[in-house]
Amino acid sequence: MQIKVDDLDGSEIIELLEEHMRSMYEHSPPDSVHALDLSGLKKPEVTFWTAWEDGSLLGCGALKELDESHGELKSMRTSARHLRKGVALGVLTHIIGEARRRGYRRISLETGSMAYFEPARRLYGRVGFRECDPFADYEPDPNSVFMTMEL
Repeated sequence: MQIKVDDLDGSEIIELLEEHMRSMYEHSPPDSVHALDLSGLKKPEVTFWTAWEDGSLLGCGALKELDESHGELKSMRTSARHLRKGVALGVLTHIIGEARRRGYRRISLETGSMAYFEPARRLYGRVGFRECDPFADYEPDPNSVFMTMEL
């Protein structure tokens, strides 16, 4: 698997992000969807990566800089054709490594509290994320789980 910074211009990645947004709205109330759209992912404080193998898009993930010591994991998504192949762990490990390289002291995330998001929460827990209070501009929300990991 090759993981690279992506400019978000390719049709495959746009398609994957559209799938991601549809899924977020399908499994979460609209006011509890915190996924970034394409324009949000293109902001300068966000770095976006895609994972590829043999020309096939496997998945993606992003890191948003909240401040010089704190990053937020965003837009983790594995293509439906590549689920349960270790793509999410590979992208997540890459992003955590980048957060460390940048000197962040912690990395946080928001994910859904519903059963659909349980596999993601288990993955985050396995690599060291723990539940926490809302961070940055988030407010308490029964449909959200907030997690953080000290680096």
